Amino acid sequence: MAKSRKSQEEIAIEAINHALKALRKRHLLEEAAHAPAILALSRPIISQGSEWKEKAENLELELQQCYKAQSRLSEQLVVEVAECRVSKGLLQEKETAIVDMQKELTELRDECCQLKTDLEQKVKEVELLLGENSELKAHLEQMTIKANAAEAENKMLIDRWMLEKMKDAERLNEFPPPLATTNLRQGTCGAHKANALYEDMVQRLKASGLEQLAREQVDGIVRRSEEGAEFFSESDIPSNCKYRLNAHEGGCASLLFEYNSSKLITGGQDRSVKVWDTNTGSLSSSLNGCLGSVLDLTITHDNRSVIAASSSNNLYVWDLSSGRVRHTLTGHTDKVCAVDVSKVSSRHVVSAAYDRTIKVWDLMKGYCINTIMFPSNCNALCFSVDGQTIFSGHVDGNLRLWDIQSGKLLSEVAAHSLAVTSISLSRNGDIALTSGRDNLHNLFDVRSLEVCGTLRATVNRVASNWSRSCISPDNSHVAAGSTDGSVHIWSISKGEIVSTLKEHTSSVLCCSWNGMGMPLASADRNGIVSIWS
Repeated sequence: MAKSRKSQEEIAIEAINHALKALRKRHLLEEAAHAPAILALSRPIISQGSEWKEKAENLELELQQCYKAQSRLSEQLVVEVAECRVSKGLLQEKETAIVDMQKELTELRDECCQLKTDLEQKVKEVELLLGENSELKAHLEQMTIKANAAEAENKMLIDRWMLEKMKDAERLNEFPPPLATTNLRQGTCGAHKANALYEDMVQRLKASGLEQLAREQVDGIVRRSEEGAEFFSESDIPSNCKYRLNAHEGGCASLLFEYNSSKLITGGQDRSVKVWDTNTGSLSSSLNGCLGSVLDLTITHDNRSVIAASSSNNLYVWDLSSGRVRHTLTGHTDKVCAVDVSKVSSRHVVSAAYDRTIKVWDLMKGYCINTIMFPSNCNALCFSVDGQTIFSGHVDGNLRLWDIQSGKLLSEVAAHSLAVTSISLSRNGDIALTSGRDNLHNLFDVRSLEVCGTLRATVNRVASNWSRSCISPDNSHVAAGSTDGSVHIWSISKGEIVSTLKEHTSSVLCCSWNGMGMPLASADRNGIVSIWS
């Protein structure tokens, strides 16, 4: 029992000693942890105040530096914002430029496509021209063969005729002896008559054969010559007013001469068409039945029919011998301002109206056989010499060429800066004269459609959209009226005015030269027609 108690006391003592050691160790640790605080508390209060003051000064210095840094950053921020705005503006300009360039690129692509289409059309036209050229060459070869055959036939006929004349001469020489002396003079006279007949026959063969064929063959195309071409003479420059006719009330817009005749046909706002004898200045006949003002006239090459373009939207065809209306051609929806008939066939007529159409009519049938549509109104038109092409002058100033069979546009050229008022061809069809509201009179080479001459004068001013000028039959002069009542005549070779005719008191609307060279006729806005010689 005593041992057990002793052992328990030892254990308790050891536990107490262990606890004391732990307490001491903890105390040492706590004392080491609180040592800085105790040291600080042990310092004087004055030293602590100086440290705080230093810290405050340092903090104030740092705060000032922060303010300075903040101001610099603010300035940089303002600069960056301004640069950002400038960059944004430049970006918008670039975007706008990109949009414009895209639009321009689209337009250029469209233009390229259009040019490509035009090029294809031009290639087709060139191919067509080459084909026509080959056909014309073949036709020329055929005509050459025919001419050679005709020449051989003429030679054979001449030989046969000579043989017959030789036989006639032998028969004349076979008189009975008693009559030989008596009829010697008669035989000599008969031989002379035979020789005269032979020479006359040769001249007729030449006139009706090769020489006529060569005369008709122009530019590789054999065309029918106009009847009465042998009556053509060189055009003199007119200077005197032979007659002054009170032709129409309200103005005369169109006039023309019959082929190979001195008769003049006029049309006016009084809805009448009149035929005048320019040799006497008298009225030959009047053609009535038109329901509107006459704006243009044409006549068939056989002088049988007169066609008038009217403001009543119709065309009227008169039989010139009887004076009766043969046809009234209807189909236009606005005033008809231009008309022409084929120079090859009296069957085909073309007309232009302010409904933006050109119509091709068949006079034998009396109705329209083709209609051509275009974007600009047509003021004037005419047929080519071969009757296969239509020349038209438009309000937009362009000269256009159309194929009469297909109605396709063959060519187009800017002839004037303002509206075209007149188109006329030279006698041989090589030169086209156009007049315009820009007061210019241009001469075009029909083959190339290039301007080969321009006639102008400050005193010459075109009076209306349908003022008609003309070329002299010998292709040497151009006549055109002016708003001051004058008629100016240019020399084509010199390009200058060689004569000024003054008789009218109002604007001259149209001029026409007789196909035989003289006279020249002009008409004004008061309906007065002057005949110049």
